[in-house]
Amino acid sequence: MSSFRNSAAFGKRIEYWIIGLLLKDGFDVFVPIVDDDGIDAIIRGKNGKKLDLQIKARSDAVVFGSSGLFSTGKSHPSYRPNFYFIFYSERLDAVWVMSSRDYLENCTTSKTGKNVGWRQIWLNGRSAKDQKEYPNKRFNEWLVTDDGKHDFSIFHEFLKEEL
Repeated sequence: MSSFRNSAAFGKRIEYWIIGLLLKDGFDVFVPIVDDDGIDAIIRGKNGKKLDLQIKARSDAVVFGSSGLFSTGKSHPSYRPNFYFIFYSERLDAVWVMSSRDYLENCTTSKTGKNVGWRQIWLNGRSAKDQKEYPNKRFNEWLVTDDGKHDFSIFHEFLKEEL
């Protein structure tokens, strides 16, 4: 099996795993039939509010130092209200949730090379001395994994009914 095929299969498996976690947490989750506009899942609250989600995953097989490197290419050129990213790193066993605005404020955009204009974010830190990677403390406010549990309360807060 080709490397891309393994990578694509891993990404799809993680999408469904995250969707399962969201379902377990009480969300109504809808999956678009067509992979369009970077939307992997949609969650909706009882009041009709909805959030579009893009799920990005990095497997344990990536090179050292890249376990928290996520790229959206040119697919996210500007702020999108009600749009969130869910980032998963297998090596770090970590999940981050970031709004479109937060992502755009914290990502970098490549200025040279074949991927000019691509957006990416490094959510991990690394120590070359002892060959270890870890979630970058700079992004702790978006880290929703704690001791193997995932806290999606940010979505509950956004979708809760207004009185």
